[in-house]
Amino acid sequence: MLRSIVNLPFAVAAKAAAHRQVSVAACRLYTDKAKPESEKQGEQEKPQEPAKDDAAKTISAEEAEKLKKAISDKDSKISELKDAYLRSLADAENIRNRAKTEIENTKVYAIQKFAKDLLDTVDILELALKHVPKDHLADKVANKSLVDLFEGVDMTKSSLLKTLERHGVETFDPLDKPYDANTSHALYQAPMPGKTPGHVFAVEKRGYIIKGRVLRPAQVGVVLDPNGN
Repeated sequence: MLRSIVNLPFAVAAKAAAHRQVSVAACRLYTDKAKPESEKQGEQEKPQEPAKDDAAKTISAEEAEKLKKAISDKDSKISELKDAYLRSLADAENIRNRAKTEIENTKVYAIQKFAKDLLDTVDILELALKHVPKDHLADKVANKSLVDLFEGVDMTKSSLLKTLERHGVETFDPLDKPYDANTSHALYQAPMPGKTPGHVFAVEKRGYIIKGRVLRPAQVGVVLDPNGN
């Protein structure tokens, strides 16, 4: 009897615990049954982001055509600017080359007018030497003064020619060569037996060139063809 009284509280506690477990299980069962099927599926499925508007990503055919035309116009403009730039470079290079050539020609031909004026002096000296009789020069004792004068004039002429040559002026003698109207000026024509027609048989004044350019044409006599050819 005493043992039953002692064990009574334990039995009551065990019965209360069992009752609580039954109540919890019944509550869970009721809760699961009470929820609609759609809510259960909603809990299991993850929330999805709303679909993006595909219309925002697309453009109309008219807008696409406008973009293509704008790109084409821009490419054409770039091509025109590039062509203009290249032409400007070429023009600038040509201007530099022309300026360089003009400067060089100015340096080369700066003496041209002065040299041409000196040619008259050379012609006078040559004419003076040409008219001295050869037999007078042969007798150096009797005609010592004339010989000395002749030699002095000849040395002066040679010195002038060397000075001109140092500055690019050279002389040429077309004697016995075919007549060239670019370098010689025919003063007269005459038939000359034994001479080739069209060739120079006499040189009245020698010609001069400066750096490949004719400074003064030679004044010559040309052999005339007897047949008139």
